[in-house]
Amino acid sequence: MSTQHVRGKTTKILVLNPNSSKAMTDGMNIVINSVDLPYSTEIHTYTGPEGAPASINDGKDLDESTRAVLKDLKASYPNGVNYDGIVVACYSVHPLVPAMQQDHAKYPKAVTGIFEASILAALSILAYDEAWGIVTTGKFWEEHLAGGVGNFLGAEPRSPGSNKSKFVGVESTGLNASDFHHGVDPAIVRRKLKEATKRLLSKGRVRCVVMGCAGMAGLEDIIREAASEEKGEDFARSQLHVVDGVRAAIMQLEHTIGYQRLLPGQV
Repeated sequence: MSTQHVRGKTTKILVLNPNSSKAMTDGMNIVINSVDLPYSTEIHTYTGPEGAPASINDGKDLDESTRAVLKDLKASYPNGVNYDGIVVACYSVHPLVPAMQQDHAKYPKAVTGIFEASILAALSILAYDEAWGIVTTGKFWEEHLAGGVGNFLGAEPRSPGSNKSKFVGVESTGLNASDFHHGVDPAIVRRKLKEATKRLLSKGRVRCVVMGCAGMAGLEDIIREAASEEKGEDFARSQLHVVDGVRAAIMQLEHTIGYQRLLPGQV
């Protein structure tokens, strides 16, 4: 008796945390384990080396993490990174995303960042007259992310919050990414995250809040609690979408890999 392999292929996705905080990577595991994926899809995680910042809080940290991670991956995978796709799990316009997308000799063709994935996720779930916004960490990210949204969509954005804009802007908590998992009283984290969420919701038409930091993984309930206090339980539980970039990126990348395999030249 002989058999023939008709279909089925394992998919391996690397969720790459470009800072050196293992605690932040561990926090993302909560979200990773909640994603509904085929059993054949493997999710692996990576934490940046010691040379990477423990928390990415500004442009300098972005550049340092990029250099450290690329150097580490080159040493660890001299023949190229052997995954089907990579998620860059830092909520930013991270230089690692284009660096990997442009080097198919070393990296898979399917590469995205949680920032880029969250934009596509937010736009896909909104009705015509609804809007979305981002809750993030420090003040630096407000301009950085707002500009990044327009650049990613390939157009000059209307002023965030205007009646014709689906994007209402970015509200910051004043915290660093590392604060969400250690070093800061959880009560302070909860209060600041709720305050930023309420400021975002006050801009009107908001039906989607994006968690603008990988360190916020698992904190969706705090955002819904703030929404309930601001606009009622029905709005918080039945109308408001809360997008986690890690979840959005994994789900999108799994589909992207499938489309890549449809190319005639792919084996």
